[in-house]
Amino acid sequence: MRTLSSDLPDHIGKTVHIQGWLHKKRLLGGLTFINVRDRGGLVQVVIDNKAEVEKLRGLQIGTVLAVDGKVTEEPRALGGAELHDAKLTVLVSVEAEPPIEIDKPLSHKPDNLDTLFEYRPIGLRNLQEATVFKVQSAITQALRDYFYQQDFTEIRTPKLLAAATEGGAEVFKLDYFGREATLAQSPQFYKQIMVGVFERVFEIAPVYRAEPSATTRHMTEYISVDGEMGFINIEDLKQFLGGQMNYVSDHIWKEHGDELKRLNATKPKLPKEIPSISMAEIHAKYSKANGQNTVGEKDLRPDEERWICEYAKKNLDSEAVFVTDWPVSEMKFYHKAQADNPKLVDRVDLLFRGVEIVTGSMRENDYAVVLKQLKEMAGGDPEDPGFKPLLQAMQAGMPVHGGFGMGLERLTQKFLGLNNVKEASLFPRDINRLAP
Repeated sequence: MRTLSSDLPDHIGKTVHIQGWLHKKRLLGGLTFINVRDRGGLVQVVIDNKAEVEKLRGLQIGTVLAVDGKVTEEPRALGGAELHDAKLTVLVSVEAEPPIEIDKPLSHKPDNLDTLFEYRPIGLRNLQEATVFKVQSAITQALRDYFYQQDFTEIRTPKLLAAATEGGAEVFKLDYFGREATLAQSPQFYKQIMVGVFERVFEIAPVYRAEPSATTRHMTEYISVDGEMGFINIEDLKQFLGGQMNYVSDHIWKEHGDELKRLNATKPKLPKEIPSISMAEIHAKYSKANGQNTVGEKDLRPDEERWICEYAKKNLDSEAVFVTDWPVSEMKFYHKAQADNPKLVDRVDLLFRGVEIVTGSMRENDYAVVLKQLKEMAGGDPEDPGFKPLLQAMQAGMPVHGGFGMGLERLTQKFLGLNNVKEASLFPRDINRLAP
């Protein structure tokens, strides 16, 4: 029966059978030490028999092994135990020298990222690299758990669409049996439609943006965390997002605190009520503090996003902040204007550690208003197959509703303190990279 490396402390004094990959090999004082990696982590194996050592001759890191040995307590070893009296069986031999050394920390400096991504299938076997995605998996689990706790239904929406409907970012076009189709920029209209069915819905799935951006914060394919809720207002939306952020943070630091420490990640300051600051106020504060006039601009500059997050951390004891009161010029046709000030949109952006990770808003639920805004703001045709399903749902009766989209990789990046969002993607896609 196979024993995992993480379970060795429970088998002190017993002979066990482990299976995994040769992760490291070294000679010390006449003894050969190897580390074997399995899904539980690493186990150190002490080999003092020359015949057993000979089995490793010419074999490289990555060789698949089975090891039978006696579990011995050793405080200096990983997990506090190691294997002695080892008997090796080579299951799959690897003789080619690997292109990168996975038993050492891999460089994440900007000029090394291309190399990092080029050898991704091998580099992900590095424990530090794998930990990033182990934590990301926990983030996804916590996001999903919170949705379920709040009575959401998980949905699956199409990624092949008849037409681009949201505007803004460029879309990917492809041939669909002789017709032009596009890849989905978001599940926006579908999740709104499903509010009329389940009231609260969410989806965690890929979206595609053909933006010609080569920045540290953009990719052409990423995982979007989308939620939509009926019978709410903008304050309910903010409360949900604040609760979800706190839930995820508490979960990953409780379940993976040791791994996060090894990644030099720090738990963020996140109050129960995340503070809100209007865009106009941010422009004014930033302009006064930095001597650059951004007053009246319709959006925040990247340096403003970083600055206001530092301001909130120092003065409001929060590393996240909601940006409110967006100008109506930045409004999508399906957005809802503020009832008491129609020059502003009922929208919030959640900034976290210097970057926007969430865009959320209330949606216009009045069919006549949506129809008018579609024609006037988007120049859209109500009979267009991209718009018609949403309008059908509106005609059938839709409550006041709102929702948001969150980038999973950006969220991971900021929780872990990574410099580039691509570091939080298994196989990142941008304007230059389509493989591996």
